[in-house]
Amino acid sequence: MKDMVTDLGLRPGQIITRERVRHWFRDKYPKIKEGTISCHLIRMSANAPSRVHYSARAGEDDLFFQIDGSQFRLYEPGKDPQPISSATGPEPPAVSEESEKSEEQKGMISEFAYERDLRNFLAKNLEIIEPGLRLYEEEGITGIEFPAGGRFIDILGTDRENRYVVIELKVSRGYDRVVGQLLRYMSWITKNQAEEGQEVRGVIIAREISEDLLLACSNLADVQLFEYELSVLLKRIRL
Repeated sequence: MKDMVTDLGLRPGQIITRERVRHWFRDKYPKIKEGTISCHLIRMSANAPSRVHYSARAGEDDLFFQIDGSQFRLYEPGKDPQPISSATGPEPPAVSEESEKSEEQKGMISEFAYERDLRNFLAKNLEIIEPGLRLYEEEGITGIEFPAGGRFIDILGTDRENRYVVIELKVSRGYDRVVGQLLRYMSWITKNQAEEGQEVRGVIIAREISEDLLLACSNLADVQLFEYELSVLLKRIRL
């Protein structure tokens, strides 16, 4: 990325598009996968929240400032906000008082409060989905919030047969519209990330699978559906 900035003579304030970055790499390093390019572009964007999943190094990887989903400029220390890191990343919104009361009355949690909680838990425990399933990792880039054509895959994994596994999460009920989203991600991985002949599968995980989603996936052999359950057991501490 730094070689690209030098080669293109990019100056502070000058905008560079995601497509221009891809074009430069296709010309100079045609063997680098588009997904890898996108991941490193996010990793080196000081204000990109997803960079916390890509081992961004403070001071070394603060090269760009992301303007929107397709435009970037050089990061300007002192002028731009402090770079995002695992320590400074945005916090999830607070749980409302009403929600807290509801949870206390139920005595157990029936669903994850935030999709990121479900995502982060599963990313560390993919083998509960199936043995041998692991998180995609390459050159410090992980499969958490993996970029795919301007959007993000919740989790990208690989199975014991070296197939890519695209995992889409819904913290509440999963409806049939999620199928289109999943198939789009699967096709993007097939086209831009997978090696020739490497297969891509899909998994949808929701608290509840609706009848229309079940019907929509009934003829898709490469898509699996899962429902999750979560309960909390409290142990009293004697004073």
